Amino acid sequence: VQWFKGGITNICYNCLDRNVDSGNGDKIAFHWEGNERGFHDSLTYTQLLSQVCQVANYLRDIGVKKGDAVVIYLPMLMELPIAMLACARIGAVHSVVFAGFSADSLAQRIMDCKPKVVLTCNAVKRGSKVIHLKDIVDAALSESEDACLTYENRSAMMRETTKWQDGRDIWWQDVVPTYSTICEVEWVDAEDPLFLLYTSGSTGKPKGVLHTTGGYMVYTATTFKYAFDYKPSDIYWCTADCGWITGHSYVTYGPLLNGATVVIYEGAPNYPDPGRCWDIVDKFKVTIFYTAPTLVRSLMRDGDAYVTRYSRKSLRVLGSVGEPINPSAWRWFFNVVGDSRCPISDTWWQTETGGFMIAPLPGAWPQKPGSATFPFFGVQPVIVDEKGVEIEGECSGYLCVKSSWPGTFRTLYGDHERYETTYFKPFPGYYFSGDGCSRDKDGYYWLTGRVDDVINVSGHRIGTAEVESALVSHPQCAEAAVVGVEHEVKGQGIYAFVTLVDGIPYSEELRRNLITTVRNQIGPFAAPDRIHWAPGLPKTRSGKIMRRILRKIASRQLDELGDTSTLADPGVVDQLIALADC
Repeated sequence: VQWFKGGITNICYNCLDRNVDSGNGDKIAFHWEGNERGFHDSLTYTQLLSQVCQVANYLRDIGVKKGDAVVIYLPMLMELPIAMLACARIGAVHSVVFAGFSADSLAQRIMDCKPKVVLTCNAVKRGSKVIHLKDIVDAALSESEDACLTYENRSAMMRETTKWQDGRDIWWQDVVPTYSTICEVEWVDAEDPLFLLYTSGSTGKPKGVLHTTGGYMVYTATTFKYAFDYKPSDIYWCTADCGWITGHSYVTYGPLLNGATVVIYEGAPNYPDPGRCWDIVDKFKVTIFYTAPTLVRSLMRDGDAYVTRYSRKSLRVLGSVGEPINPSAWRWFFNVVGDSRCPISDTWWQTETGGFMIAPLPGAWPQKPGSATFPFFGVQPVIVDEKGVEIEGECSGYLCVKSSWPGTFRTLYGDHERYETTYFKPFPGYYFSGDGCSRDKDGYYWLTGRVDDVINVSGHRIGTAEVESALVSHPQCAEAAVVGVEHEVKGQGIYAFVTLVDGIPYSEELRRNLITTVRNQIGPFAAPDRIHWAPGLPKTRSGKIMRRILRKIASRQLDELGDTSTLADPGVVDQLIALADC
C-alpha cells in the first residue's frame, strides 16, 4: 500500500507553521487542565511552534536524525504532543508508550525499536495517587544506555526527591529552553515513517504498528473535519491519552491540521468527583466532546445529578470511541449529557486504520443507538462468512475492507510476515479487522466486538496471551487461560482461569498476588477482574484450550456449553462450574 508516494511534506509544518503563516498564530492551540483544580495553562499556535522548535533543536543536537526512533513516556501534559510534533519536524519516528504501562512493558518496547532517547517526567498525579514515572523508566532502562530527558512536573513531585543518574538523565527545564525557537523543517516523502505505536496482539508479543506521513496526514485531517462537523469557532476535547491511537489522530494531528483549539486534561475524569468532565466543559466552553463508552457507563452509574448541575450549553457534537457503545449508554449520553440536542459520532476504527472507518456525519442521516452507521468517504467495508464470501444485505459475519485507504498502516515493525498473516491471510484479497459485525435491513453497521483473542477493556486492546504469560510467570501458577466477559462499566472485563502447581492450596492471598503480578508486568488496566480456580482446563485431544466453553462458564451461560464430548477430559467442565463461586 502506498499513498502520494513521491510527494514531499512535513506533518508538523502543516499542523503549526501553516496555521501561523495564515494569520492564526494568536489562536489558542491547547488549553491544558491539570489533575488538581486551579492548575491550567494554554498555548497559542505561535507559542506552540516555538516550544516544538526548541525540543526539535535539542533532539537534533544530541544526534537524533531522520528515521531514528524516540520513545515518549509522558502523561497528558502539553509536553507530550509537543514532543510528538518535535520528532515529526525533524523526521524522527516517535513511539509514545502509554504512561500506565509497567517497566517490563516499556522495556519490551524500548528493546524492539531501539530509541536514541527516552522522554519522560518525574511523576504524575492521577486522582489522589502519585505515579512515579521516572522510577518506572529507570527500571526499564536498566539494560540500556539511552539518554533520558525528564520533565519536572511540579504539581506531582519536586526534582529534589527524584532519583537521578548523572551522565544519562537531563532535566527538560534545564536544557530545552536554552535552544532557538526556530528550527528548520526536515522535508520527508509521503511514505516515510511518522510513528510506531505498539498494540496488543493475540500472540502475547506487542505489535509495532507503523504509520507513514502523507496518507495518515490527509486522512486524520479529513475525518476530523467531517465526522465532527468541525468549525473554526469550536473548542474540542477528546479525553483519550496520546499513548493510544486516538490521542495521535484526534488529540494531536487531526485537530491541529484543521487549526482547532484542543483541551488536554491531565487527571482522572471522576476526580475530585464525577462532575469534573462537565466542570471542564463549562470552563472552556467545549463544543465537541469525544470520549469512550467506558467513561460514559461509569458516569451514568454515578447518577444524573453530577451532569445536570453544570450548564453544558456549549456542547453541540458528542463522540464515542474505543469499543461499541451499548444502546442504554448511548441514550443516556444523548439525553442527559447532550440534552437530546447533540448528535453522537459513534466511530469505528482501529490503531491499524489510522482514522475513522465507519462513523456518522452529524445531522446527515438518522442515528440508531449503538450503530456506527455508514462508512466514511471512500471506505469499502464488507461482511464475509467463514469462507471469505461477501454477504449482501442484512447479515452477520466478519468485518473486512476491500480496498486501501490513506490512513492505513504500512507494516508491523520488523515483522512484515506477521502483518500479512494477521491482516491479509485470513481472507485473501481483503483487510481483516478482527471484528465481528452485522448489517441491518437499512444498511447500518453494528460492531459486535473482537473475534480473535484480544479483549477490549475500556477501549484498551489487551491480548489474552499477554495476560496469560504474566500469570504463568508467577511460580505457583502452572497454567492460565484468559477470556473477556461483559462488564457494566469497562465494556469487557478480564476473566482468568488459573491452574496452580500441584499441592498449592487456593487462597485469597494468592489470588491477590496473581493480580499484582499482572499489574506489575503489564499495567493496572490489564489486571484480571476475576480469578477462577481451575483444577484443569477444557482442552481438545490435540491440547487446544476450548475458550468458547470458558467464555460460557465465565458469563454463566451454562445452558449454552454445547457438545463437550470431544474434550480430552469432559469432567473438567463440571469441576470448573462447581468452583465458579469459590
